[in-house]
Amino acid sequence: MNQTSFFTKDKTFYRSLFSMLAFVALQNIIAYSVNMADNIMLGSYSQNALSGAATVNQVFFIIQQFAISFGNALVALAAQYWGQNRTDPIRRLVGISLKIGAAIAVILLLVCAFIPGGIVRIFTSDAGIIEEGRKYLLIIMWTFLLYILTNILMAALRAVGTVNISFYISIISLIINVGINYVLIFGKMGFPEMGITGAAIGTLIARIIELLIVLLYLVFADKKLNLFKKASDSEGAIAWLLKNDAGLWKDYLKVYFPIMCATVLWGVSVPMQTAILGHLSADAIAANSVATTFYQYLKVIVVAMSSTSAVMIGQSIGRGEMNRIKSDGRTLSVIDVGIGFLLGLLLVILKNPLLTLYNLNDNALALAGRLILIMAVIMVGMSYQMPVSFGIIQGGGDANFTMAMNLISTWLIVMPLSFMAAFWWKWPVEWVVVVVQSDQIFKCLPTFIHFRKYTWMKKLTRET
Repeated sequence: MNQTSFFTKDKTFYRSLFSMLAFVALQNIIAYSVNMADNIMLGSYSQNALSGAATVNQVFFIIQQFAISFGNALVALAAQYWGQNRTDPIRRLVGISLKIGAAIAVILLLVCAFIPGGIVRIFTSDAGIIEEGRKYLLIIMWTFLLYILTNILMAALRAVGTVNISFYISIISLIINVGINYVLIFGKMGFPEMGITGAAIGTLIARIIELLIVLLYLVFADKKLNLFKKASDSEGAIAWLLKNDAGLWKDYLKVYFPIMCATVLWGVSVPMQTAILGHLSADAIAANSVATTFYQYLKVIVVAMSSTSAVMIGQSIGRGEMNRIKSDGRTLSVIDVGIGFLLGLLLVILKNPLLTLYNLNDNALALAGRLILIMAVIMVGMSYQMPVSFGIIQGGGDANFTMAMNLISTWLIVMPLSFMAAFWWKWPVEWVVVVVQSDQIFKCLPTFIHFRKYTWMKKLTRET
């Protein structure tokens, strides 16, 4: 077998790729459905409730970006150590990630607790939507810590190739959330009709159960990380959480900082872009919420490709297979483009059936349909640049490129143009959305150029 061929010919590579991709994609789809359930069920309850939840979900989107950044930094390092069959550094890296994640989650929770109405007001000036959003946020904010801790632990499992537990956790969470939503939003089975408050309670209970399940799995079923098993006579079962390893702290922060900048600061721009649309009209909020919900639903497959690519590339670097990584990277990038075309086509095909799920006025519904068509085109570009930049390049050890590209494209190009398109040039909502999402297209070129240099292959592990 030629290890330096243009595309990878190893059948084991494809079996591993598609097996992991299938589990991670299904897990992501079902996990996203927890929030999607709130969106659809509130959409059939009232437009204000839908918009209120949509505005608060912009805050939760930032929480997700923090969770992703913690997990991606952990995977970038842990996958390489797993490629070397060294689990002790992985356990200590998990402890470092959990400590930082818990601290950030508590800070964000306190901000939301003290100024819930002020946060919602950033995204809309509609009094009815603000009140609904405030009620939703005061409950949802308690999920922040739960969500971050759960995702860090699942990232640790993903780094060592354990992905099926995440899938099962997401299924259970979805069933619980939908069931509680149905009972509490609409007042079924003798419970009072609670509307948006009921949706928030359902999500909170689902997040609690997610964390409990992953902890039970790590304690009783996991055979790879052994986080809760005594390592030796002199080291307790959770020494990885209590011990401070200065070298690994330095390694983790060195990787985490550029990933955080690339992920979180880009994530902050997304609610700001939503806020721009929110100040155009109430219909724009509802239409954008519907369109981006479908878009985000399919985007989770692209995120799964990014996660899978990062793990596979990281493990290969850990094993020292540098020549093989080039052909693997080329193979993954071509698969990414194919997935993008399929997802864009699927978005177009499902547009009309999905719109029937929502109880919106005629103007908002027609606008949502046009925005979905725009998102279908954007999907193709995103499906290439995200898995290659966040998966292959960042997973290969080069987080600085992704940071620089995202900061420049978002804050120096997209954000200024978005404000001008909405408030200076006063373009129609559709064209404002094109500007807001344009970076998903033009980032493809710098991503392709940097990928083809192969300077992103970096060994991150310590020898001792």
